[in-house]
Amino acid sequence: MARLRLLVSYDGGEFRGFAPNPGVRTVAGALAGALERRLGYSVQLTCAGRTDAGVHARGQVVSLEVAEADTAPERLESLRSGLNRMCGPDVVVLGAEPAPADFDARFSALARAYRYTIWNAPEPDVFRRGYAWHVPDPLDVAAMSDAAELLIGEHDFASFCSRAAQVIDGEVRVAPTVRRVLRAGWSRLEPALVLFDIEANSFCRQMVRSIVGTLVEVGRGRRAAGDIERILLSRDRAVAGSVAPPHGLCLESVAYL
Repeated sequence: MARLRLLVSYDGGEFRGFAPNPGVRTVAGALAGALERRLGYSVQLTCAGRTDAGVHARGQVVSLEVAEADTAPERLESLRSGLNRMCGPDVVVLGAEPAPADFDARFSALARAYRYTIWNAPEPDVFRRGYAWHVPDPLDVAAMSDAAELLIGEHDFASFCSRAAQVIDGEVRVAPTVRRVLRAGWSRLEPALVLFDIEANSFCRQMVRSIVGTLVEVGRGRRAAGDIERILLSRDRAVAGSVAPPHGLCLESVAYL
């Protein structure tokens, strides 16, 4: 067997998230099903970021084991084009290449970058409705940027995470919520188009959407930019803002050595 690395993009609005989930359509389910039909054997997929229902990806990375013969260049190109015929346009494999034996899409990743898109105008844009959150109120992007800067560095992001408990070896455990944010900032590309870009070593569940929901409250004048420090220190999800809708979020890229 050999390791394979895929670069994948998808429209999350068509799926109930990435991870396999019996009875509903997921990205992993669609992609694994197509891979198995093309390869003739079962596969197990690992992704860099398990996106939630409705969240999109432009640069998701997936790793899996395949037969050595299936990593030959001509077979990989045939596999990639075949997958795109079967899964596109909802899921598109942009690249397929052999990877080192120890490569893991999740654990080998150094950082993930996400972008959140807001359409900030009194009326919605029909052609962006599946990919941008419509916020009709005026937004103070400068204040939102000041607030975002307070997120940079290593912090406990418990206030911005959905903390689901797991039972491991008979013991109830809550996943750690300390993360290192490498960059975070807002920009207004057009009068109505507002973008939030954030990169971190990893993210908790719903972390980006919770951050966006809170920073939009800053932009609306309902919170001060400096409130972010208090929210972080509280480690209390109830202190932060609401979760922004999933359709504005996109996994842009994943960094590796």
